[in-house]
Amino acid sequence: MSDIKSNANNASLPNVEQPTLLIVDDDPALRERLARAFGKRGFEVMVAGGRTEANAAANHDSPEFAIVDLKMTDGNGLEVVRDLIAIDPQTKVLVLTGYGSIATAVDAVKLGALSYLSKPADVDDILAAFDRGEGEALDPSRIDYKAPSLARVEWEHINRVLADCGNNISEAARRLGIHRRSLQRKLQKYAPR
Repeated sequence: MSDIKSNANNASLPNVEQPTLLIVDDDPALRERLARAFGKRGFEVMVAGGRTEANAAANHDSPEFAIVDLKMTDGNGLEVVRDLIAIDPQTKVLVLTGYGSIATAVDAVKLGALSYLSKPADVDDILAAFDRGEGEALDPSRIDYKAPSLARVEWEHINRVLADCGNNISEAARRLGIHRRSLQRKLQKYAPR
């Protein structure tokens, strides 16, 4: 990450190449705000509103870094992560979403994402996430871990089973051993904290 910071700080120098960044989000206001902020930090920024635009941009000029929203109208962020890594395995992808769960975070990392952040996140949060992803592993003895509530663990387990079933409610209910309507009611609730 020190390369990113030094390149961003030296962006005005003529022989220093700017790091490239692709921002994929279907919210034009957020996309443009992030693009301006990263442009001011010395990044060469490309933007895309969905999966099709992201693939076209990455095929034209593969970015060094990518920020991908999980929910979008044109596919989903996990598909975009998979596509970007397939185009260039060296691309460092960060998934940014307002609908976070451990299940989707695990899926994103399995597909090759460097890290996963919940919205709202600013440029400093995103740069720190890229930095953590490239740095050394954290020392477990220095981590202050707060266990999730039982309701949160149940909600994440249900969503993981549902994802494993390809979002088939009936199959997920069968695997969980609960009635389909009960599962539907649980899924309509917001994620517990």
